[in-house]
Amino acid sequence: MIKFDKKTMAGFVLAGLVLGGIAYLLYAHGFIDYFTDRHRLLTFIHEHRANAAFIFIGLQILQVVAAPVPGEVTGFVGGVFFGTASGILYSTIGLALGSWLAFVLARLAGRPLVEMVVNAETIKRYDYVMKHKGLFLAFLMFLIPGFPKDILCYLLGLGHMRQRDFLLVSTSGRLLGTTLLTLGGTFFRDRHYGALFTLIGFSILLILLTMIYRENIEQWFRRLRAAQLTKHRAARGKIKKGGSG
Repeated sequence: MIKFDKKTMAGFVLAGLVLGGIAYLLYAHGFIDYFTDRHRLLTFIHEHRANAAFIFIGLQILQVVAAPVPGEVTGFVGGVFFGTASGILYSTIGLALGSWLAFVLARLAGRPLVEMVVNAETIKRYDYVMKHKGLFLAFLMFLIPGFPKDILCYLLGLGHMRQRDFLLVSTSGRLLGTTLLTLGGTFFRDRHYGALFTLIGFSILLILLTMIYRENIEQWFRRLRAAQLTKHRAARGKIKKGGSG
């Protein structure tokens, strides 16, 4: 049973205000279309060229916090509009801030908020990532294509991971996907279609392998998580034993 103490209620109110504001921006002003219509997103950024970097970073933040919104379009557009280096930089800044915001909202408001964003079955499926710190495990889940990275930010907010550690693993883990999407956009802009199709083929192969072996990968994750917990408990036991001696 969920305990609605003052801290939870305050976090829930804050989360409601933030998510309500995001929903207003997305739907009342039609911003949701920018995530699904690549041409419209490019036109919008081009028309506001002076503030294009800030607009793009803001859109990346929104697509993380509003987890059901796909981020592939914005990542690709970053490469088309800004090129490889700047596109990766701006995407990384936006994704890092969005990931941190989702993590903090989950930590402040707790499970009631996360259950509004993530269904109970998914929370149960990935409950093992919320136990202890699991830095390497979290890094792998951000790294491997096909795992719900935006949802993972909320789930990790329910665990015991420190904000500093979360930012480290989420930012570094997302870098591969960010680079692939940005490169794809850059190749498309420069009409390097051979390189673009090669990249698309490589990305599809990674995703297919993840889909085919997803259960095996998750079983390996669970074994890795169990091994980490066992090692952690053994280390704590040695410390206690040494202290009592």
